[in-house]
Amino acid sequence: MTMHPSRPVEALLVIDIQTAFFTGRDAVPEGERVLDRSRDLIDRARTAGALVVHLQNDGPPGAVDEPGTPGWELHLPVRSDGPRESVIRKTDDDGFDGTPLGDLLMGAGVRALAICGVLSEMCVSATARTALERGYRVVLPHDGHATYDIPAAPGISESVPAAMSSRAAEWALGDGVEILPRATDVTFTAPPDTPGNRATPGLPASGPHRGRCDRHTVSGEPAPRPSAPRPVDDH
Repeated sequence: MTMHPSRPVEALLVIDIQTAFFTGRDAVPEGERVLDRSRDLIDRARTAGALVVHLQNDGPPGAVDEPGTPGWELHLPVRSDGPRESVIRKTDDDGFDGTPLGDLLMGAGVRALAICGVLSEMCVSATARTALERGYRVVLPHDGHATYDIPAAPGISESVPAAMSSRAAEWALGDGVEILPRATDVTFTAPPDTPGNRATPGLPASGPHRGRCDRHTVSGEPAPRPSAPRPVDDH
């Protein structure tokens, strides 16, 4: 794990910046900070010509992020006027699991990526871990992700503040990830987009991560996984 200025990355993964997690009673602590840092990262990635991928979680029926509900909508606008920005829907914590994310990154020649969004110990962690396993350089700005407080468990522990949970999630990713103190420390460049310069495919992930990225779920089958990124709309 490194915590110093980093080389530029060629892609930004924006994980689950959805209305349910940033408004109302279900908003994550420090949500406004994450929105502010994510806006800045997205703007600078676009300016540099880097790939921007918005991952959108499809919660099960009754969840705050159930597809088609207001809480499911992406909370930041998506640019639809170019090939460098995509929306990919997912049903598991790991943004690579059952989605075209890996093919999209490989097709653009991406070798290094940054991650922002929620939740630190769930979708952010699972997606970062698989990216590392596939051989990507992964940059995670400390102020660019967040999660909820962990409630107290009688006989086990007191409640754990969200900030501590986020930091533990960073630490658990091990030495391979680059943790930067601030999102402003992340720099971007355009991916090569040429076959000769494309990254060699990494090893597949060790196995699918079957957790749920949202805390607020009820029993039900997950929505079907799409086979390709959906067309982007301006939100």
